[in-house]
Amino acid sequence: MDGGKVTLGRTAGLYLGAAVLRLALFTLFPGLADLLTGRVEISTPVTSFKRLQEGLFLYDHNVSPYDGGVYHQAPLFLPLFSLLPSLPIFTYLLYIAVDILSAGALLKIADSGEAGSSALFTSPRREKRWSGFVIAAVFLFNPFTIATCIGRSTSVFTTCAILHAISRAVAGAPFSAMVALSFAAYLSMYPLLLLPPLLLLCYDRQLPERAIKPGMRSAATNILVVVGVLAALFQMSYLMTGSWEFLPSTYGVQLTLSDLTPNIGLWWYFFIEMFDSFRSFFLAVFWLHLSCYVGGLTIRLRRQPLVVLTLLLGIFSIFKPYPSISDASLFLAMVPLYRHVFPLMRYTFVIAAVIMYTTFLGPAFYHLWIYAGSGNANFFYAITLVWGLGQSLLVCDLTFAVLRDEWEVERPEMAGKDIRQI
Repeated sequence: MDGGKVTLGRTAGLYLGAAVLRLALFTLFPGLADLLTGRVEISTPVTSFKRLQEGLFLYDHNVSPYDGGVYHQAPLFLPLFSLLPSLPIFTYLLYIAVDILSAGALLKIADSGEAGSSALFTSPRREKRWSGFVIAAVFLFNPFTIATCIGRSTSVFTTCAILHAISRAVAGAPFSAMVALSFAAYLSMYPLLLLPPLLLLCYDRQLPERAIKPGMRSAATNILVVVGVLAALFQMSYLMTGSWEFLPSTYGVQLTLSDLTPNIGLWWYFFIEMFDSFRSFFLAVFWLHLSCYVGGLTIRLRRQPLVVLTLLLGIFSIFKPYPSISDASLFLAMVPLYRHVFPLMRYTFVIAAVIMYTTFLGPAFYHLWIYAGSGNANFFYAITLVWGLGQSLLVCDLTFAVLRDEWEVERPEMAGKDIRQI
């Protein structure tokens, strides 16, 4: 009982400290929020708070928010933010609350032990892990997470929905997991690619009294839940806007990359230079490349679906059309779950150095291009390539460590021995 009270008190203190830090940054530095809102590392055409304000202005004046060609976000954001009082403090508190909810879901994922011991695989190193408190603290005090919150990017809502989907799946509640994933897909579309490994995680973690067998029946039931919730959300959006124009304005923009605003991703510069006659072909190639990882990872790492979800989040943060540091913060929040395989990783120093290098030089190169006029788009795109390289190294190194851990279970006599490619 006393231990539970101490743990609860520590967790409450962690949430309070994170909330106070964010509120202090909002209030003591009033210009910081607007500064970060305009940064391309934080805001993208599909997550920008400034664009949300534009859409909200049109919505409040009974004009379609999509008429201006600026607003590319989900329609249900509009009634949510229009209900908030006009004082900025209420918006700040909403974003702080969403961050804390995300941390709470992450804490539950960590404390479940799923990362080290799943239904079909148990790592011999599973005891070497960090507590949910530590992992939640890493997420809440990650500079990327804090900057995203202060910049008021709407990607924090997607992050919260994804973490709650995984948390509910781990807890053996597939229905609420599918509902949370549906909200994430409604807000950002790409989380729908997480459905296959999430279905496997739900099946592996289902409670005995609620078990649905065989597996295909369980998967079909969960898929119907996702389809039903998305249909309900789309119908609500239609009733609110009076037309279906939100579909091409919200999801069509991501599929066709019609807004080429610079960001930290790999798509924008490539398609600026692309001839129109080749554009459709390469759009298909880029989307196929993004989605092809889902099947391969899900099949190869069937015994560890949480690993698949983590690796896919890392891949999405590199290769999705409009990435931001919010996507990187979500991936980096999931990586500490695999503390037990850290000794098997080979390039931790290089990865940390590259990510820190690009974190500091990225804004400098953007400034040289846009404001100083002493550089060009190649400056900024080059540093985004290095940023993508750092995340790619982390995804590959974590994949190697997880596979090596599995291999040593299958062949115990090879534990601790070096592997050399011949």
